[in-house]
Amino acid sequence: EAIIIKRIKLGEADRILTLYTPDLGKIKAVAKGTRRPKSKLGGHVELLTHSQLMLARGRNLDIITQAQTIDNFLPLKDDLERISRGLYISELVDSFTAEHIENRRLFDLLLNTLHQLSQAKNGELVLRYFELRLLNYIGYRPQLQRCANCSSPLQPATNFFSSSQGGILCRECAYQEPIARPLSLNALKVLRLWQDCDYASASRVKTNPGLSSELEQVMREYIKYLLERQLKSTAWLDKLKQGIPQPM
Repeated sequence: EAIIIKRIKLGEADRILTLYTPDLGKIKAVAKGTRRPKSKLGGHVELLTHSQLMLARGRNLDIITQAQTIDNFLPLKDDLERISRGLYISELVDSFTAEHIENRRLFDLLLNTLHQLSQAKNGELVLRYFELRLLNYIGYRPQLQRCANCSSPLQPATNFFSSSQGGILCRECAYQEPIARPLSLNALKVLRLWQDCDYASASRVKTNPGLSSELEQVMREYIKYLLERQLKSTAWLDKLKQGIPQPM
């Protein structure tokens, strides 16, 4: 069982697929002939497809010998914004995980998020919830309850988020770190809720454009700091928001 999160061309007709699985974590395998129009495997190993696969042990990479689709998330793939968000979460998983490290909670989160992206009207909320939960599961949970530097209780006012400290700073500690960004009380409340609630509870939160943008920026800066680079898919998402047509 696997979700295809990345694929690259190999030779004239093959592909190397990056798979995220519930029991083996992230693995790579070769799908032979899938770039040919009549390939029997092709439709079952498309990006963002949940499939049942049979692999044969290879010298360097395993070979996919059989495949059967469990869910191809067609509503997601028929909409440019939805599939762009799907590619973003798959890039997040690929960037933050090493191969052969099992993380069933992350697999379940990825699978559930693909379902939510196929249905939800508020895709931005789905992304923020996914980012926070992913950080929980891989050991980068931000400190949102107390000051990340001095551990003092946070005041119910504008505080500051520090990517390098991994969480919120009180006003006193923020003076020592000029690059810490202000975080409104409403944004802090939403992040705290989403960090520990289920998706049904998270989806009941109403955010205006200003708050949504604030949440996106703080999460993007933290992820960029952790990865030491910007994800490629964020540029695509930004251009979609600006209404810039993209070449297909």
